[in-house]
Amino acid sequence: MKVTVLDDYQRAFESTAAIKRLRGDAEVQILTERLPSDAALAEALRGSQAIIPIRERTKFTAALLRTLPDLEYISQTGNHVYHVDMDAATRQGIVVSLAPGGNSTTELAFGLMLALMRRIPQSDRAMRHGEWPLVLGYVLKGKTLGILGLGKIGTEVAVIGRAFGMKVIAWGPTLTAERAAKSDATFMPLEDVLKSADVVSVHLKLSEESKNLLNEPRLRLMKKSAYLVNTARGAIVDEIALVRILKENAIAGAALDVFVEEPLAQNHPLLELENVVLTPHLGWPTDSGFAGFAENAVTNILDYREGRLTRALNPEALEHRRKRT
Repeated sequence: MKVTVLDDYQRAFESTAAIKRLRGDAEVQILTERLPSDAALAEALRGSQAIIPIRERTKFTAALLRTLPDLEYISQTGNHVYHVDMDAATRQGIVVSLAPGGNSTTELAFGLMLALMRRIPQSDRAMRHGEWPLVLGYVLKGKTLGILGLGKIGTEVAVIGRAFGMKVIAWGPTLTAERAAKSDATFMPLEDVLKSADVVSVHLKLSEESKNLLNEPRLRLMKKSAYLVNTARGAIVDEIALVRILKENAIAGAALDVFVEEPLAQNHPLLELENVVLTPHLGWPTDSGFAGFAENAVTNILDYREGRLTRALNPEALEHRRKRT
C-alpha cells in the first residue's frame, strides 16, 4: 500500500513514532509544499491507496476525487470534513475516517486572553523601539468567563478558567443547565452570557446555525470593558461588524486566531487596530497536536488494512466500491 501525507507545511510528521511504524508496513510519501493545481495534486497522488490530509488545507471536490482512481481511504486529521465532498467520496467508494489530535487550542485561548488584557504584544513592540511603556493591565482573577460551546475544548477552558479564579458561565445550542453544572459552569441564554461576561471565548463548531452567530446586534450586547476571544472558526463572528465595534471602542478588545478568509488579506482592516491581537490559526499546529494526528491517522489506516473501520464517517462507501468492481 502507498500512503501519502498532504500539506505537512511544518514538516512535523516525518519524525513521529506513528509514521515510523507505518513505514514498516507501507510506502509513505510526505508532501511538505502546497501544489499549484489539482492536476499537480492528482499527479502527486498517483498510485496512493490512502492519504492523510493535514486539516482542511486541500479541498477534495468531486472533480478532484474523480482524478484519483487508486484512492480507497482518506484518514482525515482533525474533527471535521467541511472540505471533502462526502457524497462524491462515498459514490466513488472512498472511505473517510477522522483522526483527531490534541486539544492545544485550550492553551492558546488563555494565551490570547493574557496577551490581550495585559497588552503583551504592544509592550514587546514598544520596548523594541526603545520605549518603556506604562501599561495598565487587566487580570483574569475575579472576572466572568463566558464560554460559547461547552464541548471538549470548552470544558477544558472552563477548568482552566476556574483555576485562574474566574466565574464561568456558558451557552451552547444543545447545552443544558445540568450539563453545564457538571463543569461547574452556570448555563445562561446566549444574550445573557454576552451581557454578563468580561471575557467571551468562542468554542463552537461551524454550522449553518453558528455562522454569523455573533452578528452586530449581539456583539453590541457585550460590555464596553469586555473582551472577545475566538479560536473556533472565523465565520462564527461577523468580521466587518467586529471591526466597526472595535474602532468605536464599544468593547475593550478582541483576540482572534481564526478568520473568515485565511490567510488574512494584507489590507484587512483588523490589521490597523491596536485593540486586537491576531494569530495565524495557531490553535492546532503543535507538537502534541501533530503527534496525535499522526497516531490516529496511522491507526485508522492499519486497521483498514486488517479489515476494520475506525472512526469511519461513511462505511457504506465499501458497498459502493464493491458494486463498481
